[in-house]
Amino acid sequence: MLPAPPAPRPFRQFIVKVHGRCNLACRYCYLYEGPDHTWRTRPATAPPEVLRRTADRIGRHARAHGLTALSLVLHGGEPLLAGADTLARLTDDVRARVPEDCTVQATVQTNATLLTRERLAVLARHGISVGISLDGGRAAHNARRVDHAGRPSWPAAARGARLVAEHFPQAYAGVLTVVDPTTDPVELYESLLALRPPAMDLLLPHGNWSAPPPHWAGARHGDWLCRVFDRWWSAGRRETRVRLFEECLALLLGLPAATESLGLAPFDAVVVETDGSIEQVDSLKSAYEGAAETGLDVFRHDFDDALRHPGVAARQAGAAALSDRCRACPLVAVCGGGHYAHRYRSGEGFGNPSVYCADLQRFIPHVAGRLAGDAQGARPAGPASLEGGTP
Repeated sequence: MLPAPPAPRPFRQFIVKVHGRCNLACRYCYLYEGPDHTWRTRPATAPPEVLRRTADRIGRHARAHGLTALSLVLHGGEPLLAGADTLARLTDDVRARVPEDCTVQATVQTNATLLTRERLAVLARHGISVGISLDGGRAAHNARRVDHAGRPSWPAAARGARLVAEHFPQAYAGVLTVVDPTTDPVELYESLLALRPPAMDLLLPHGNWSAPPPHWAGARHGDWLCRVFDRWWSAGRRETRVRLFEECLALLLGLPAATESLGLAPFDAVVVETDGSIEQVDSLKSAYEGAAETGLDVFRHDFDDALRHPGVAARQAGAAALSDRCRACPLVAVCGGGHYAHRYRSGEGFGNPSVYCADLQRFIPHVAGRLAGDAQGARPAGPASLEGGTP
């Protein structure tokens, strides 16, 4: 008999779409090139009244649940199209509405092409960190990241990344890149290291059983991750943090960890679109049209209403939401069934193992083996130091 589903966990990550369009036309973008086209009917820029009401709803949620910390992610599209001052006003507005003892960690996720010293100065002054999305640290890695005229984005993106690293290191949140198993994993990792990020996110490309990701067969993504992990682990010092690796290690050690891709911790992120619609996370849009919709909006509903949505409840149900195969798997406490969006199959929904099941079964035991091997050899625990709890 399965345990009763846990009580809803309040949202702690608020992803606000300040701009709904992008200045790039990346050929693989699941948001603008995928099956969901709801972005076309929404305003390009979030109107001031949407942002004001969003800040008010976030403040109410923080007060109602006694939150002492939350994450505000300024997102798009390309959020800098809305202007750095707009991002600063929203951040200030949220901080003014949450309880005095609640810390708001604000981050803008950008493709870096619009970063300038002036804009970075505004962001830094208002305590907004900068996360950069890239395919790698060289022009060749970013060949598919082009603007709407087909021109390469790398020169502007590289300039922006260097500006952050050299002149605003205190605002540098890190780099996000999607795994491409056709690239050399060590070369790509080291190219990103050259941009001096304090942290990296390595994400598996969105796909599912009805629309598998490219280059999917043969656990190629898992092999790619294993090679990067070995390079990172064997460095002898922490060159940068890699969230996927650190959280896998934490889960293997029985420590709490929360990521969208691993573990059974309840997911606690919610999205506000440019028209004020409250939605589930964007990754669901890679499955089918309207997959992220809740029917709620910031003008008529509190975020507690979203906590009661069946889709959100499923994301917070832990093992109870997994397939029988996943619940019986010895890796379930670490894998957590994989990314929710990657479990989708047309006609069956999300009650399946991840389309990356073979890759996770390749990657997680590999990390466990390296961890156990170093422990038996009485070596230090690699660069992913876990002192003080979750990395």
